[in-house]
Formats: sequence, structure tokens, C-alpha cells
Amino acid sequence: MSKYDLTGKRVWVAGHRGMVGSALVRRLERENPAEILTATRSELNLLRQSDVKAWTADNKPDAIFLAAAKVGGIVANDTYPAQFLYENTMIASNIIHAAHEAKVEKLLFLGSSCIYPKMAPQPIEETSLLTGPLEPTNKWYAIAKISALMMCQAYRQQYGDDFISAMPTNLYGPGDNYHLENSHVIPALIRKAHNAKVAGDTNMEIWGTGKALREFMHVDDLADGLVYLMKNVSQSEHINIGFGSDISIRDLATLVMKVVGFEGGLVHDTSKPDGTPRKIMDDRVLKGLGWEPSISLENGLADAYNWFKKHLNELRET
Repeated sequence: MSKYDLTGKRVWVAGHRGMVGSALVRRLERENPAEILTATRSELNLLRQSDVKAWTADNKPDAIFLAAAKVGGIVANDTYPAQFLYENTMIASNIIHAAHEAKVEKLLFLGSSCIYPKMAPQPIEETSLLTGPLEPTNKWYAIAKISALMMCQAYRQQYGDDFISAMPTNLYGPGDNYHLENSHVIPALIRKAHNAKVAGDTNMEIWGTGKALREFMHVDDLADGLVYLMKNVSQSEHINIGFGSDISIRDLATLVMKVVGFEGGLVHDTSKPDGTPRKIMDDRVLKGLGWEPSISLENGLADAYNWFKKHLNELRET
């Protein structure tokens, strides 16, 4: 494996205020970098190529973790397709090209499991990319992510730039979005269970039959995996970062209720869809390179719930 030492390096975490970016900042502090570089939106507009080029040239990062993105749920993707396609394409293109021009030593682009075809065989292997139609509800976001992945490959092929890509599974943890309508399943379940507990309700409702299977990884595990890839991998092909096992939505809801301390029952709104029956990443490539996640789902959920309680007054209910 190709070794890259982060000790004494200037490391830019693009998107440092997001869930993944903030986890990366926490993790990188253990690598003894010379400096962890960050820039707020008011300091740097990632949609402006000239600004990104100038900032990168001035700050001279040795390595970049590209975690910046415009993200949102199904409703947001469906309502603002142009913004999701344009903004994510521009953010990635501007940073990748600026990294090339500034002769950045290494860049890691963070993709998403939504890049894979909707009906990809399970577990999803890296080779499934571009083998079938995308999920219609988030294809705009997926196309932008695929474009960035291809840019990393193209700049490596044409210029020899050491740009790599990682595709994480579903994530949760500190800094997640707990908006009841727009959040993903784990923060939504945590909020529902907490609200039911506080209200003294006898039941908590979930969508669908609860039979759909999903895979979840704590964001601190992801950050550790990304640092491992940055230090140990140099290749054109993207690499999945998965948890290695999945759980039914019903069992997940039951586990969340246990962690939160809600002792009521669970009821199903079967008028709502289950979604794809199963979605799990094939993580054999990364395991073969010597890395595995270490945070169990129950311990990770407890950590996420503790963060939620600490920040409850700052979070919007709807």
C-alpha cells in the first residue's frame, strides 16, 4: 500500500461544519498535523471558482478532505433539482481543479452510496457504478457526485494527481439533522422516541412495515476510515466504507426506543412505503486493506442521543 503521513501537514477539511467534516476535524487532531485548515461560507464561497483558486493558493494545503456538499432529503432533492446538481458539481469541480493547480499532494473526495443504481445487486460492490438507472428521487445529487468521482480519476490519469474517492454507507452521529420531516431515519427515530417519552405516549409510529433492511455507520467510524484511506491508499477506483451488517427498520426503531428509554409500543403506518427492500455496501475491499469499524450500533445510538439531548434547544422541531 502507498503510505502518506499526515504528521506536520497542512490539511484542509472542506465542509468542516457538517456532520462528516466536524468528525474529520476531531479525528485529524490525533494525526499531529501542522494545521487543520477550515473556511466558513462567509470566508470562502465554494461556488466561485476564482475564490476557491485564490484561497487554495494562499493557504497552501498539503492534503484535502472534500466533504463539502449541498445535502437534503427526498423532498429537497425533488423540489430543488437544479440547485442540487449545480451546487454540488461546482463545489467539487472548483476544489478538485484548485487542488491540481496548487499542486496539492493528496485529495480525498467523499461520495455517497446514492451514486449506485437503484436496483444494484446487494451487497453493492464498487463495480456496480454506472450499471443501471439511478434512484429517481436523488439522481441530481448522485450525478454531481459521480461527476466528481470521475474528475478525481481523470486528473489522476491525465496529470498524475493523487486524488482518491470513498463512498460511505448511511451515516449518523453528533451534528446530524434532527428535523422531523427532512432528516434521515436514525435522527427521525431518535426525535420521535424522545418526543413520545417526554409526552408520556403509549405508542410510537414508524412508516411502512419495518421490514426494509438498512446499514448504518457512526460518523466517527467514517472519519477514522477516511483518515486510514488518506494514509494508506492511492488508486483510481473508489472504495466503499460500510459497517458490514444491516438491520431492519423495525429492529432499529426498537433499539432506538431502548436507548432513549421509551417503553411504549411500536405501531406501523402501512400507508407509507418501505422503500428499497435492502441496501448494504460491499466492504470487502476496505477490510482487505486492513480497516474495520469499531463502534457498535447500540453504542453509536447512545452517543447520538446524548448529543441530541445536549443540543435540543438549538434544534428545530419541524
